[in-house]
Amino acid sequence: MSHSHGTPAEQHAAVIAEIKKVTIILSVLTIVELIIGFAMIGMTSDFLRLAAKGTIVILMMAKAFYIVAYFMHLKHEVKNLIMTIVVPLALFIWFIIAFLADGNSYKNLRNKYDRHYQEQATIKVEKKEHGAKHEGTHEVKPADAHEAPASH
Repeated sequence: MSHSHGTPAEQHAAVIAEIKKVTIILSVLTIVELIIGFAMIGMTSDFLRLAAKGTIVILMMAKAFYIVAYFMHLKHEVKNLIMTIVVPLALFIWFIIAFLADGNSYKNLRNKYDRHYQEQATIKVEKKEHGAKHEGTHEVKPADAHEAPASH
């Protein structure tokens, strides 16, 4: 992983030290994410919950950077190779955000322009009054309250 010059034993020790460093960093980031996640359980403020979620996303992106940089060996690659991975990834993330925004817009607007929804919204429903006197029927008494009313 490291391109240092020296004896093979020194190079091996440097590689082991770098792996330990990355493992510790990834472990600390994961533990912090878990602590924030468990702290969210008791949060009542929407702003604090949103801030906690944003912090977790940033920590996840940092972990993804370390995984890609060290375990996929892109830290030591040339800039053009890195850009061939980063640019499509950024476009893909934009693509997902655009589709989520478009879907949310459709969800919010569909009830305003859907003819069937408009027609259903204007239908008036008659309320039946329970316990009222009807022609040709008897008056509802407290003893009859548990029985189903007679249909007409």
